[in-house]
Amino acid sequence: MTASRAATRAFAGFEWMLAGRYLRTRRREGFVSVIAAFSFLGIMLGVGLLIIVLSVMSGFRKELLGKIVGINGHIFVAALDAPLTDYAQVAERVTKVTGVRRAVPLVEGQAFASSPYNGSGVLVRGVRPEDIRRIEAVAGNVRQGSLGGFDEGGVTIGRRLAEHLSLQAGDTITLATPKGAATPFGTAPRIKGYQVAAIFELGMSEFDASFVFMPLSEAQAFFNREDDVTVIEVFLDDADRVDEARQAIEAAVGRPVVLTDWRQRNRTFFAALEVERNVMFIILSVVVIVAAFNIISGLIMLVKDKSSDIAILRTMGATRGAIMRVFLITGMSIGVAGTLAGFLLGLVFTANIQSIQEFVSWALNRQLWDPTLRFLSQVPSDINPTEVAAVVAMSLVLSLLATLYPSWRAARLDPIAALRYG
Repeated sequence: MTASRAATRAFAGFEWMLAGRYLRTRRREGFVSVIAAFSFLGIMLGVGLLIIVLSVMSGFRKELLGKIVGINGHIFVAALDAPLTDYAQVAERVTKVTGVRRAVPLVEGQAFASSPYNGSGVLVRGVRPEDIRRIEAVAGNVRQGSLGGFDEGGVTIGRRLAEHLSLQAGDTITLATPKGAATPFGTAPRIKGYQVAAIFELGMSEFDASFVFMPLSEAQAFFNREDDVTVIEVFLDDADRVDEARQAIEAAVGRPVVLTDWRQRNRTFFAALEVERNVMFIILSVVVIVAAFNIISGLIMLVKDKSSDIAILRTMGATRGAIMRVFLITGMSIGVAGTLAGFLLGLVFTANIQSIQEFVSWALNRQLWDPTLRFLSQVPSDINPTEVAAVVAMSLVLSLLATLYPSWRAARLDPIAALRYG
């Protein structure tokens, strides 16, 4: 018997054969099989949902960051002691800083936009004609008209604003602001009509419904700025290298200014996204943990049911290690199969999430994704290999830990007591 034990290698063929037999459904062991099936489904759904949720949350952050930062810039230079009347020279000096892609002088103000059909509050941004062509978020997403008319005093508006006001390229939009000309009776509101040169679509409902771009000179006259600008927006090659660029930009400006960056302006928003993402990860991880507990209960019941078989195997020369490995393989088979199925489910669902959302909306005959409430016009997703690997590893580790105690209990079973009372 000692020789046979020494000759038996770990994870031998008979161990896999026994584990496979224990996983098959039999009438007498039907309840154990049901628990195994629920454990498999729990792990599959937990892993799949974790991958889907993390991918959607990562997609949200990536899309929002790309759109918010892509149109608003990374660093904002505002005057501290005197108006930015030398904005052209300051922008030129900042552009020469290493890591800076461009610097855009900007006049920004609130206004009321109207047409013969409707009205809406808007954010007017005055930029130089050569600058708007270099803002890829706008220039690369023109849906009607062209930016050629922008040089002649036309304006560029978002698609949702155009739909709300029932306007098309070539129509006239009327803008009104309380910051008009000073009169003996106070400041008179300024109302002026502009031709819509182009209509853009960023895919972010808030921007598409509120942004109006006009030539810088027109914006200065409209908001009574007297040849200065509100702020200079600085676009970097890498949005995450803000801290490195701040000091160099401040030195290049050569005058007292206030510098803010995109993280400060959107700190609360992105912090809320990160908290929501972490909470969802914790909640869905509980699903995998519950499935792991199902594996424990199922294996404990299987060990109790197979106590006589274990005793016979021990008397035939099977070592405690062999018995432990049999049940280890049984439990891990459920965990590995559930993890693999959840991995495939998560990847397939995430890759086709927009098509699935559209199909469900069509089947239920209702809009499940309202862009006006969720900022983006489509469901975003971004599969992060590192996060997916972490989810898969977590599931496999939990499955392994869930099998250790029942397997150890099976290995410690006294064969004499099992044969006598089993």
